[in-house]
Amino acid sequence: MSEEILINVTPPETRVAVIENGAVQEVIIERYGKRGLVGNVYKGKVCRVLPGMQAAFVDIGLERAAFLHVSDIGETTDKPKTDNIHELLREGDYVIVQVLKDPIGTKGARLTTNISIPSRHLVFMPSLGNMGISQRIEAEDERQRLRELLNQVAEAGEISGGYIARTAAEGVDELSLQADMRFLARLWSSIQEKSKLHNGIELIHEDLSLPLRSLRDLVGPDVEKVRIDSKETHQKAITFAQKFIPDIKQFIEYYPGQRPLFDLYGVEDEIQKALERKVQLKSGGHLVIDQTEAMTTIDVNTGAFVGHRNLEETIFKTNLEAAQAICRQLRLRNLGGIIIIDFIDMLDPEHRRQVLRALEKCLAHDHARTQITEVSSLGLVEMTRKRIRESLEHVLCEPCPCCGGRGSMKTAETTCYEIFREILRESRQFDVESLLVLASQEVIDRLLDEESTHLAELEQFIGHPIKLQVEMLYTQEHYDVVLV
Repeated sequence: MSEEILINVTPPETRVAVIENGAVQEVIIERYGKRGLVGNVYKGKVCRVLPGMQAAFVDIGLERAAFLHVSDIGETTDKPKTDNIHELLREGDYVIVQVLKDPIGTKGARLTTNISIPSRHLVFMPSLGNMGISQRIEAEDERQRLRELLNQVAEAGEISGGYIARTAAEGVDELSLQADMRFLARLWSSIQEKSKLHNGIELIHEDLSLPLRSLRDLVGPDVEKVRIDSKETHQKAITFAQKFIPDIKQFIEYYPGQRPLFDLYGVEDEIQKALERKVQLKSGGHLVIDQTEAMTTIDVNTGAFVGHRNLEETIFKTNLEAAQAICRQLRLRNLGGIIIIDFIDMLDPEHRRQVLRALEKCLAHDHARTQITEVSSLGLVEMTRKRIRESLEHVLCEPCPCCGGRGSMKTAETTCYEIFREILRESRQFDVESLLVLASQEVIDRLLDEESTHLAELEQFIGHPIKLQVEMLYTQEHYDVVLV
C-alpha cells in the first residue's frame, strides 16, 4: 500500500489529507482561530465538584469549563487512587491536566491528570512505571526486543516513568530509543518547572502545530511522499525532521505548482462528497449516512445494483463493497461515538461472518481506536470509534437556519393551514377591520392559487377582508398575521 500526505497551508487554516493508493482516506482541518487542544497541558483550577457524577469541572482558560472524571485522575503519592471525587479534588484546587478531547458541540474539553507526551517512537507517561508496546506491533519477538530495550535504557539512565513503544518504533535501534527517552524526560522536567512558576490558570505546554503533528503521527513505513505547498512550512518541517525524525526527511518535498495541491489529487471534490448524506458505491448501491447528537447511523442499499446470479449473492457483494466504503467514510468524515450499521439482511451465516471480517480488516488501518460487535438479532452491527476532535461536517458546516438542522421543512400547504387557524383565532379574540398575512413567496402563491377557494370562504366566515403580502426574507415555515 502506497501512501502520500498532502499539507495545504493558508493564513486562516491548515489542511492535511492522507492519500492511500490514490484515494483520499482522511482529511484533518485546523483553523487559526480554533486550533485543536488535544495534547495541550494546562494548570487549571477546579471550579465545581459533582459527587453525583464523580467528576469535576476545571477552568483552564477556555470559553467553557472542561470536564474531569474520577477515572481520569491518576494516583499520586499524597492521594492514593479512589473512586470518591471528594477525596481527590476540592473547589479552588489547582491541578495539572492534559486535554483528551477537544470541545465538541456544547460539551467542554475532556481532561485527564494522566499526562502522556508523545515523540516519534515513544509515548512518555510520568505517572506509570511500566513499559508497554503498541498492539499494532504483532510479532512477539519484536515486542520482546522493544520491551527489553526500554527497560535497559530506563535503568541505565535512571529515568522514572513509563514508556509505550509506538507502531513507528518497530525495528528501531537502541540509540534512537535512547534519544527519544531523553528528549521526553527533558520535556517533562520543563513542564514541571513551568507549572511551579505559574500561580494561576495557564497553558504550560502546547502540542505541535498540525503540519508537524502530521509528520510525527501520520508518517509510517508506507508513506512515500509528504508534499507541502507552503515554503515556510516546508522549511519548518525539514528542520523538525532533521532534529527529531531524520529518516523521513528525504520524503518531504515542496510543491510550487500553479494548480492547487488539493485540486491535483481531487481532495476538494472528496470533501464536498463527504458532506452529503448519500455515498454512491461502484456497483450501483449506496450508503445513507445520518449524523445525530446521540449516534451515527449508516444504511446500506442495493440501489441500481441487480447482480447477475441470485438475490443473496447480490446482497452479499453489495455488503462487502459497503464494508470497505464505510471504513473510508468513517475516517474521511471523522465520525466518532456510537455508530450503527444496517447492512442488507443476509440469510447465509457465512456471508454475515465474511462481511464482518471485511469490516474489521479495513478498520485495522484506522488511527482511531474502534470496537465492533457481532451482527445483532435485528441484523445491525454496532460499533464505537474514539472521538477526539469534531467531525468534518461540524468543522465545515452549521445547522440550517431555515429548518434548524432537522433536515426538513413544513410544506407550503401546511403553513397555509396554520395561517387559516391563526386568522380564526385572532378574529375571535380581537375586534379588527381587516387582517394582513405576511409570508414567503411560495406560501402567498399557494394562497392565491390552490387555497384561494378556502381563503375566500374564510374571509366570508369571519366577515373581514384578508390581505396578503410577500416577505422575501421569510422562509416557507415563517409567517405573521397582523391586525390592521
